[in-house]
Amino acid sequence: MALMLADVLALSRIIPVITIDQVGQAVPLARLLLDLGFVVLEITLRTPCALEAIKCIANTVPGAVVGAGTVINLQQLAQVKEAGAQFAVSPGFSEQLVSEAKKQTLAYLPGIATPSEALKAYELGTTYLKFFPAESMGGIKTLSSIAEVLPIKFCPTGGVDQDNCINYLALPCVTCVGGTWITPRSLIQAQALDEIARRATEAQNLLKAL
Repeated sequence: MALMLADVLALSRIIPVITIDQVGQAVPLARLLLDLGFVVLEITLRTPCALEAIKCIANTVPGAVVGAGTVINLQQLAQVKEAGAQFAVSPGFSEQLVSEAKKQTLAYLPGIATPSEALKAYELGTTYLKFFPAESMGGIKTLSSIAEVLPIKFCPTGGVDQDNCINYLALPCVTCVGGTWITPRSLIQAQALDEIARRATEAQNLLKAL
């Protein structure tokens, strides 16, 4: 049964954003993060093996809700669903992608950076949006201003880290944040699972303060 976007975003207040360069990295990393309490995992479509990584996690890591990030066209949307992704995320806003995701019954989180984009999304019935790149676009001040005039929930990503994530998560309009700092590409490439585990544990401890 397909998950609704609201259900996906409610599962984890911090969603690790992951870039996989070798398929063999995917399952061990997913299992580690799941064991540390991160149910929702976003695999970005920035590498040739990303679709295969999603497929491997979807097929072999029970309990993980794996999705695809950096979805920028209709072909990718179809590919990620076929690979087993339970949700898709885009860096920007596309009416075409919103419409197709509805047809495909795939939970879909489009990105916005301005009030005009947020209004357009709201007109189309989209009530959950990615705010990206969050810090570059004004961070908490900009996000709060948009939320004052539109009844939308957000997942800020881009410049969100261990130092400011709690400030974002304290906002009533923020459901969750993208946790790129937990699984940086350099640590995954180095197979530094101990350091990733430390960062993941630290992030879970931060959530306890909410």
